[in-house]
Amino acid sequence: MTHSRKLSGSPSTVAIGFVTGILSGISRAGLDANSLLEHAEIASHLLNDRHARVPVARYATLYRLINESLDDEGFALFSRPLRRGSFEFLCRAALSAATLEQALERIARFLHIVLDDLDVEIRHSGRAAVIVISEEQALPVGAAGRVFAYEWLLRMIHGLAAWLVAHPLPLDEVSFPYPPPLHSADYELVFAPRHTFDAPHLEARFPGEWLALPVRRDEAALRAFLVDAPASITTLYRRDRALSLRVREHLRAALPEHLGLPAVARRLFVSPRTLHRRLEDEGTSFRAIKDALRRELATEWLSKTTRPLGRIGADLGFADAAAFYRAFSGWTGSGPREYRKRFSQQAAQPG
Repeated sequence: MTHSRKLSGSPSTVAIGFVTGILSGISRAGLDANSLLEHAEIASHLLNDRHARVPVARYATLYRLINESLDDEGFALFSRPLRRGSFEFLCRAALSAATLEQALERIARFLHIVLDDLDVEIRHSGRAAVIVISEEQALPVGAAGRVFAYEWLLRMIHGLAAWLVAHPLPLDEVSFPYPPPLHSADYELVFAPRHTFDAPHLEARFPGEWLALPVRRDEAALRAFLVDAPASITTLYRRDRALSLRVREHLRAALPEHLGLPAVARRLFVSPRTLHRRLEDEGTSFRAIKDALRRELATEWLSKTTRPLGRIGADLGFADAAAFYRAFSGWTGSGPREYRKRFSQQAAQPG
């Protein structure tokens, strides 16, 4: 087997959308995607299965292969390459900062120098701090590459920031400047439980008081960090969401039974109050995890099965068809029947 069909969003697998994204720019550089996939032990036919998942370890291997083959830490997604070593110099630029705010400002200035296509800015909005990524000029890749460029850049900035202060920095909310990609169900685990699409530019919000956190890393820590970075902070699901993942696993494993927070707390050997507090610490809630799982399963069942709409709604725990319709319309902007019809039409198109 070259891929896993375990729980969607599991830290052991990565949605195929991240694989197609990371491959989006390599044709510009004359590389063969099939050869890279073969060396990473990822079957190329999985690119045509929008619900496929691949092991994180093989995705990390692909990440490094592309970096090394291109001598470009930006995967040929941008108008000029980020030569190998760019990330190390970015880390060194931020390492001597006194606070997270200073570190983020240095990261933004460094990226302004090396990137022509995307611009990074740190803003204040009330009590929130906001990482803003805007498009200065059109990226030289297609839609999948544009999505991945934003995903990758935010993960890199966010992951580096959390490492510098040695503290989890769960984002409160992220708005993305593109329509929901097919792997958007994973965004809760990769970015934040609250996320929106079709925004004018990317905005990632977190508590403003965190900007005063001191930078705690030193040169010795950086040397160890660079052994696996940046792949280690841009390919894996966030480690500060470990409990969220376990809650998600219990909810899905119990289906068609629908567990409430007290029942999941018992299975995790904690009190409901402790579970609620620890999920808050991870920047999410029991309701948000449950809704994200419902959204993921609804879109999967509508696109991959002929299961009747009424049964899908019932299996997901909705009281009636109207409640399922309202929820699904809120998630996707269209009703479940229209979604299935549109997906069927797209699948029937040649090529």
